[in-house]
Amino acid sequence: MPGAPEGSGGALLCALFCAAAAAAASHGVRPAPAAFGRLYRGAVNMSAERVYAFAYRSRPGQVDAVRVSVNSSSENLQYPVLFVVRQQKGVLSWQVPLIFRGLYQRTYNYQEVSRTLCPSEATPEAGCSDQIIFVDVASMAPFDIAYELLVTRLDNFQIETNKAFNFTASPSQPQYFLYKFPQDVDSVIVKVVSDVVYPCSVVSIQDIVCPVYDLDHNVEFNGVYQSMTKQATITVQKKDFPGEQFFVVFVIKPEDYACGGSVPSSIHGKFNRTWNLQRTKNLQVTVVPSIKKSVYVQAVFFSFLSFLSFYLGSVVVAFVHYVRLTSSYGSVSIAGSGIMTSSHPITANTPEGSSYGAIDESSSSVGRQLSSPERGPQAGSDTDSSVEEESDFDTMPEIENDKNVIRTKVFLYLSDLSRKDRRIVSKKYKIYFWNIITIAVFYALPVIQLVITYQTVVNVTGNQDICYYNFLCAHPLGVLSAFNNILSNVGHMLLGFLFLLIVLRRDILHRRAMEMKDVYTLDYGIPKHFGLFYAMGIALMMEGVLSACYHVCPNYSNFQFDTSFMYMIAGLCMLKLYQTRHPDINASAYSAYASFAVVICLAVLGVVFGKNDMWFWDIFSMMHILASLALSTQIYYMGRFKIDLGIFRRAVMVLYTDCIQQCSRPMYMDRMVLLIVGNLVNWSFAIFGLVYRPRDFASYILGIFICNLLLYLAFYIIMKLRSSEKLLPIPLFCIVATAVMWVAALYFFFQNLSSWEETPAESREKNRPCILLGFFDDHDVWHFLSATALFFSFLVLLTLDDDLDTVRRDKIPVF
Repeated sequence: MPGAPEGSGGALLCALFCAAAAAAASHGVRPAPAAFGRLYRGAVNMSAERVYAFAYRSRPGQVDAVRVSVNSSSENLQYPVLFVVRQQKGVLSWQVPLIFRGLYQRTYNYQEVSRTLCPSEATPEAGCSDQIIFVDVASMAPFDIAYELLVTRLDNFQIETNKAFNFTASPSQPQYFLYKFPQDVDSVIVKVVSDVVYPCSVVSIQDIVCPVYDLDHNVEFNGVYQSMTKQATITVQKKDFPGEQFFVVFVIKPEDYACGGSVPSSIHGKFNRTWNLQRTKNLQVTVVPSIKKSVYVQAVFFSFLSFLSFYLGSVVVAFVHYVRLTSSYGSVSIAGSGIMTSSHPITANTPEGSSYGAIDESSSSVGRQLSSPERGPQAGSDTDSSVEEESDFDTMPEIENDKNVIRTKVFLYLSDLSRKDRRIVSKKYKIYFWNIITIAVFYALPVIQLVITYQTVVNVTGNQDICYYNFLCAHPLGVLSAFNNILSNVGHMLLGFLFLLIVLRRDILHRRAMEMKDVYTLDYGIPKHFGLFYAMGIALMMEGVLSACYHVCPNYSNFQFDTSFMYMIAGLCMLKLYQTRHPDINASAYSAYASFAVVICLAVLGVVFGKNDMWFWDIFSMMHILASLALSTQIYYMGRFKIDLGIFRRAVMVLYTDCIQQCSRPMYMDRMVLLIVGNLVNWSFAIFGLVYRPRDFASYILGIFICNLLLYLAFYIIMKLRSSEKLLPIPLFCIVATAVMWVAALYFFFQNLSSWEETPAESREKNRPCILLGFFDDHDVWHFLSATALFFSFLVLLTLDDDLDTVRRDKIPVF
């Protein structure tokens, strides 16, 4: 009998075949015995159908798979040829021509179809089993339709570890193979590569369950899957498969739009074109063991110990600083980082009110007359009082006109802009700290809830196209798909907390100095207000939290989580830099955070409308330019140029008077140079956005903030050196460290390991292996270095003016 294997089991197979034949004959169709590897040709119509029977004995210790290939020359969709394959545990059927549907209900017909049947289970080494497969061929056509049938047994159905396997697939000829976990392997990485981008394909990992979903319309029904162009990577864990084995399924899609391609122009309007083998793709699959648990432990220790070493370094620096002070002075009074000896000509018991906010003889007479009303309570009473309402923070009503005189002087000194009661101003800046904590809590909780939902959807549906990971270096832990991207954000939280401790130490020392009536604390150096520094530390910690949340499932719709506190960090740094020499006229916490809220709203609108809508870019660019002009006016006139309905009329009058009627030199040349350069930079950003309309709108806004911050910091340092002020060793070291860290961090940032601006399949083409400890990728290194760079940047702002602690405020210029 053809197809009956030889050997001792031949009699048993014959008996099985005869019984099956009798059952089939009772329905009027007698099966024809058939052999594997032989091509059968025939014709069917509505009154004549064919049944083929294939019998075989499974090979001991192996999983046997059978592949059925059929072909029909008919393109008649009204009368297709129907193929039904019956096995012991299931039925598989399809028609020829096989129809696939694409975008806008386009149809693609294939006359050649190959399907792999659900394999028989592996048997123990000592045993075997006999199998029979029936292939029914039928059609409802009133005329004969020719067909071809070929059934083969697959010799290479099981994928081996660390061995590349090559094959070819098409939409009508999907492929799938079996992989078994070795005993000593708990997790593997399935890597699939191709030399060509298209046709678009899908890689799926499915459990050993029949039927296997291996067609375009059902491959997403089971298991874990990814779309693919040239590269796909899926990490598979043994604990997810009780049988310790799984199928790797490969499906070619009929169209490429899911992978970033377009529908071929040659088929527009043609809905019934026959494709056959025009969309074949050569693929190579390799299964390699993933990292062991010890690598996870090493990575965790590395992450924490690397940043905890900064704590040790800070303790050493503080101790060395303390030893140097005690060895250099017999009696030391520390205020922030400033020092004071009792031998100074100005006695240490000078009351606070006689010096704080006083203006030197070089200042205006108005300042001397007004130093008396600004007296505040004793330094020891630096606590919040219920009678100090917010309305007291900016109250100088009786000298409103004198503000215009003082703040519009050609040469301004710090004493001119630090005249308010220290306690009131300090309380004003503490609001920054309390407000950012409130914002962080209300912002973070919904974000955490949302990303948990994202991760749950990924785990339940198996759709790995939702999240844009670097799949070649995505190490799962528990329910998290990429634990390494989350762990690498620990630096932001640890260094943010360390910065808070450093600021707290300075704050405590400053308070102690105030209690001792230290004259240097009262009338010398930059006024010490720590509220903005505390807010910066909280913002750095929250950046780590929200960046970790974003990397739970990175995609275009939640990227603003990763950037929101970056905006706030950049804005707070600019505010702190401005507050240093303008403590009385800096923005309030409410207006500052309201401005940040507007920016975040624009970022959200940019994600939604910024891709294709020109009207959005027109409005945003106009707002950007007008905001730059308004802010420049406020800075140039020290807040004395009111922004109201009459601003345009006054601006025209100033331009006419100073530029047309008489072209005079600007009164504040340094400020004018800064503002001109700043406006050129911002206008360039606005024009760039209007012309190119970058898709990554959140990063575009962040670039505006960072460029403005760097411009202002460079101007501040240049003016500081120009004013014959010094850079002490610690701030100089921090500046150098900041520059080095930012350069290194940006190098890794621009490696582009994924991109949600593209399709998931296109994004995976950029995936790269891990580069650090076999656990962290380039973006993780960016997290480490950027956290360090931000920490040093904060230290620059904290220590930049330590050299002025022994300089009178009426000698410190304002710029």
